[in-house]
Amino acid sequence: MVIRLSERWPEVSPDRLLSECVPPPRFADVRFATYRPDPAEPSQTEALTLLTERAAVLAQPRQEPTLWSRLRGRTPAPGKPGIYLDGGFGVGKTHLLASLWHEAAGPKMYCTFVELTNLVGALGLRTAVEALSPYRVLCIDEFELDDPGDTMLITRLLGQLVGAGVQLAATSNTLPDKLGEGRFQAVDFLREIQALAANFDVRRIDGPDYRHRGLPTAPDPWPDERVEATAAERPDTSCDHFVDLHRHLAELHPSKYGALLDGVQAVGITDIRPLTDENVALRLVVLADRMYDRDLPLLASGVPLDQLFSAAMLKGGYRKKYLRALSRLIALARKS
Repeated sequence: MVIRLSERWPEVSPDRLLSECVPPPRFADVRFATYRPDPAEPSQTEALTLLTERAAVLAQPRQEPTLWSRLRGRTPAPGKPGIYLDGGFGVGKTHLLASLWHEAAGPKMYCTFVELTNLVGALGLRTAVEALSPYRVLCIDEFELDDPGDTMLITRLLGQLVGAGVQLAATSNTLPDKLGEGRFQAVDFLREIQALAANFDVRRIDGPDYRHRGLPTAPDPWPDERVEATAAERPDTSCDHFVDLHRHLAELHPSKYGALLDGVQAVGITDIRPLTDENVALRLVVLADRMYDRDLPLLASGVPLDQLFSAAMLKGGYRKKYLRALSRLIALARKS
């Protein structure tokens, strides 16, 4: 029987949301020893040294704040409580961040910026602060500063966690045409970003993308009938019409998109159409991330995947998210 994602209504407990905040399977085995810095890019070696040193500190059990530090409202710590790795695609930032998480003592958390905002949205800010305050370190991959609301929310969260003694580590993916741009200098919400920046030691990692340059070419889409027939033949493969799927995503909180894929080994989507609604597009970005984390092959019909987002979207404020989603969806389509 073919699985229909559009007919699933997963329920996700707060404990499950927190327990799933670990590096994705593709980074489960990375360590500092497996990172290979480019000899021509000294910033990569510097970042490796910096995070290795920080990991040695985080490997020790967390020291509880003294009475004096509680009275002052903060926990004393050497230097800034966070490290922020800024750079282009494919220079190994996620490898380093996951390696730091693996070395650190628990409790600890690893998530993307989108996952963190979804977690806070699902739990509420107050509950999220209470749940995360005992943590040794919070690692945030793909930090994004393209939404003022999310930025202000996470600024409040991280400010309270730092006050509780939680250490931070984060990465960002600067677009190729924006290399060198200060990631904490967005004009529209400068005050909030400066408050965030005060918590981080920002380090730049330079170097060419070791994977590829530019967006890969999308494979030719399959006919609808082939997607449906293949989904029916393969075990644990879902198949949904594109419109049914994105309408269903609108009815679920994004924190449930991972649970939506429980037990699924491949995803089929028929009649994919160019998007004009940014809300629909952003939901599909989150679904693409959850599919990519699980390495699920994509069976797709309709327009080629590189036509999913309009030219205007790829030039707009969320372009980084769309480019990442395209790269991941195309890679998953090639697996099928």
